[in-house]
Amino acid sequence: MDFYNPSLGHQFISGQQVRGQGPLLQRVSPATGELLLEVDTASIEQVDQAVEAAAQAYTTWSALTPGERSDHLLAFARELEVHAAELAQVETAQTGKSIRMSTEFDVPGTIDNVNFFAGAARNLQGLATGDYAGNTTSMIRREAIGVIGSISPWNYPLQMAAWKVLPAIAAGNTIVLKPSELTPGTSMLFAKAAKDAGLPDGVINVICGDGPTVGSALVRHRLVKMTSFTGSTAVGLKIMSMAAERGNRVHLELGGKAPFVVFDDADIEAAAHGAVAGSTINAGQDCTAATRAYVHSSVFEKFTSRVSQLMESMVVGDPSDPNTDMGSLISEAHLEKVSAMVERAQQDGARVLAGGRREERAGFYYRPTLLVGATQDSEIVQDEVFGPVLVALPFDTDQEAIDLANDTPYGLAASAWTKNVDRAMMASAQIQAGCVWINEHILIVSDMPHGGYKASGMGKDMSQYSFDEYTNVKHVMLSHDPASHRGWQDTVFKER
Repeated sequence: MDFYNPSLGHQFISGQQVRGQGPLLQRVSPATGELLLEVDTASIEQVDQAVEAAAQAYTTWSALTPGERSDHLLAFARELEVHAAELAQVETAQTGKSIRMSTEFDVPGTIDNVNFFAGAARNLQGLATGDYAGNTTSMIRREAIGVIGSISPWNYPLQMAAWKVLPAIAAGNTIVLKPSELTPGTSMLFAKAAKDAGLPDGVINVICGDGPTVGSALVRHRLVKMTSFTGSTAVGLKIMSMAAERGNRVHLELGGKAPFVVFDDADIEAAAHGAVAGSTINAGQDCTAATRAYVHSSVFEKFTSRVSQLMESMVVGDPSDPNTDMGSLISEAHLEKVSAMVERAQQDGARVLAGGRREERAGFYYRPTLLVGATQDSEIVQDEVFGPVLVALPFDTDQEAIDLANDTPYGLAASAWTKNVDRAMMASAQIQAGCVWINEHILIVSDMPHGGYKASGMGKDMSQYSFDEYTNVKHVMLSHDPASHRGWQDTVFKER
């Protein structure tokens, strides 16, 4: 694979792929448990170099016309298409996700994102010119913020790099991205493809390292004007606190505990398929994954029986095999965390209808799992598992279903399954989440926003709405009053 040579380094600073000067980290393969590669990490000095490079590039990049930035992004998309197969292979190797998902979801979704923002770059608009006070004309300018510091997670390294980078640079900002030190490969390749496509040096920079050192240095850097972060709620709150030291803006996409509400009139076969796909996507390591199924009592047994059958039929194993449905979890430590939460749930009275065990093979595999019999206030219902675990609970009335769906600190995503349009509209209005699917779960498109309520964060990724995060809105008012003394000035001093 000529495009990916990790020995050249996992830092990308001012258009150059370089070795990190920080500690080396040994990274094992999620699929086999064997050594995959040594990841070089950035020194604090290299964090500074990356931010300085972004600051220097900002002057010229922000001055380009929207059409010029659009042309760069279109060329970027074509470059990614050339390397699509290799990007998918690297994504699967570093995460353990199935090659089918990398090939058919992650990579094409990323390329579509680039194409979307190539068009969106030409549509940065404010209010139309208008007269809102006598003898004046007001207009709105949207202006780039400056250098953006972004921190992305390990579950979707390529797509999260795109979600962070694209709206920022399309709006005229430059960026320093810190991917997870567990999965730096495709983020670095993303920046390399941008360079090969002709984007100016310094517009996209990548530094790799852990959060407490490299991440903190990035958030606190004097030239960083905004921080965008995707990850856990606990870490997001720390980043918010650090950004507040300089009064900087933050965009946070945090944890989730998505409810999956099945009403008594739902298509149970469709709901069961949706629940299995929605709870096991990326081995459940997805903050929008279906985790809490609330099912009307009259169809509860039918639904759980079918979900159990489908989960047991799933092929779990070698991520590089196209026949594999679900690959591995990211690490041994994460596998142990997921397993321990399922064990504690059983100790608290929950029953396993499917899965509930580690797959007996090398690597970090856990069977798709369905639990019933848990209580609403239990850990397995309230806390994020981030694994292929779905817990099902019954309800009797529509209002009870809504109340249960809203009864966690999170509010990132949810779904409701019904054939009744009134119920669908009621659920979409009353469920507290940034995205509510009706008779669907997980499906995303570049054209629509992604972001949460409550402890799931603030701000939006994707879509035209993401520009609200990455631009300053400026009001410009022009006076064309011929008088030397304007009427409103009488409130301060009378004309003499």
